[in-house]
Amino acid sequence: MCHASFRFRPMVVAGLIAGFSAVHLSVPAQADEIEQIINELSSISEEATAKSEEVKKIEEEISKGEEEVSSLRREAEDARRDAEEAKTARSGAQGEVDGTARTQYRNLSNDAHLNALQSANPQEAIDRSSYLGSLSRSAQRTLEESQRLNEIAASRATDADIAVAVADFRQSELEGKRDKLEREREDLDNKVKEIESKVDGFTPEERARWESKNGPVAVNVPESAHASGVVSAALSKVGSPYGWGAAGPDQFDCSGLMVWSYAQNGKSIPRTSQAQLAGGTRVSMSELQPGDIIGYYPGITHVGMYIGNGQVVHASDYGIPVQVVPLNSMPVQGAVRY
Repeated sequence: MCHASFRFRPMVVAGLIAGFSAVHLSVPAQADEIEQIINELSSISEEATAKSEEVKKIEEEISKGEEEVSSLRREAEDARRDAEEAKTARSGAQGEVDGTARTQYRNLSNDAHLNALQSANPQEAIDRSSYLGSLSRSAQRTLEESQRLNEIAASRATDADIAVAVADFRQSELEGKRDKLEREREDLDNKVKEIESKVDGFTPEERARWESKNGPVAVNVPESAHASGVVSAALSKVGSPYGWGAAGPDQFDCSGLMVWSYAQNGKSIPRTSQAQLAGGTRVSMSELQPGDIIGYYPGITHVGMYIGNGQVVHASDYGIPVQVVPLNSMPVQGAVRY
């Protein structure tokens, strides 16, 4: 029995070793699988974030375009009104010219000899000639005024026609942008649903890895940063949830956090990440100050706020609260100051 038992020991040991190895091998295998999931989802999220920024950009273009069309139509109405007023004034001036012409005709103003013959004495002839000459000069001034008013009317009518034509063209452009906006929104909605579905279905381990993908760190703000109201505003929202297209006060996307933080300090900055980096004063990475906005990824599809000590605060992705992360945790594209 003992001998038989001895014969089976190698098999038992081999089985135990195999089982032990399988257990330990599954840990890195599972970690690799989670890493792959995180990387794939990060890629999809970057696409969705870029799409979200594009949607906001189109929305701003439409808003500005609507204001321009309204302004152009008001300009056209003003031009039409000016043209009508000029026409009315011109008609009055023309009537005055016609009346003066009739007066001169009746009094034979062009025959100085007849004027003298019809006068009782030389002084009366002089007075009458002077009066008729005055009528002639007045008529000339009135005629010139009529011509000026006619030119104004024609010019303002042309202005009105141009304003209407430009407004109609801009209106047509807006319709095209609205169609594009609807398509982009639909595409964005599909990406958002995919991301939210995957993130909401994460295991606790996967969610922890997702939330830590940018290497969040404890806030370490230098004393000088406390003087920046925008930094204090942004840091007050650490832990707030991410929201697509949200600009506070309870949820934020990346550029929305910047807009809200600056607004708390009475400053207005552009709404999209690309516009934010284009609108500020460029600064080198060696000259960064707390409150500067950092642009990330090609195309500037993400932004964060520098808070000092090589750290930024940002709203990253769905399922990840507002965090403080290392400055270089993402590919930096530039920095600006407002």
